[in-house]
Amino acid sequence: MQIVLPHTIENTTGEKLKFLRITVKDGIEYLEGENEVQPNAGPPMHVHHKQDESITVISGKMGYQVLGKEKKYANPGETVLFKAGEAHKFWNAGDELLHCSGYISPPDNAVYFLSEIFKSANENGGQPGMYDAAFLLHRYKSEFTMLEIPPFVQKILFPIILFFGNLTGKNKKFTGAPAPR
Repeated sequence: MQIVLPHTIENTTGEKLKFLRITVKDGIEYLEGENEVQPNAGPPMHVHHKQDESITVISGKMGYQVLGKEKKYANPGETVLFKAGEAHKFWNAGDELLHCSGYISPPDNAVYFLSEIFKSANENGGQPGMYDAAFLLHRYKSEFTMLEIPPFVQKILFPIILFFGNLTGKNKKFTGAPAPR
């Protein structure tokens, strides 16, 4: 499944992502984009196993945290870099809209993964559906991990949900999903 850029996704919990373009510099691909985050919203603790993520605050105040470290804050003009494999989260720590620009490098399956996660969350009251989360996090486990999902759910329940979901054809909605990297 090929997603054409620019591509915009939104979720019902206050995040909007605009994937603008892929650029190449010194042989390295960068997925450039922007995000808008409503107050107190932002993604949960997660890991990009293969991608660096850079976020520059345009307006607003961004809170961020690397797993096991203190919460920190970034203001307009400041950039935060999360290296590949570094568990992190960020959120709008102010009272106004947080607007940022940034990149993910290399892009790999970030656009597809996030588009499907947002779509499922929108269809299921703000949280991705159990089958969708199990499928996407299993298929792309070499690229992404969501740390706020309890280990019991990921190791015991997700395989059961995948088994029965696949038996009943729920996996058909992901026909054409790109191969993991």
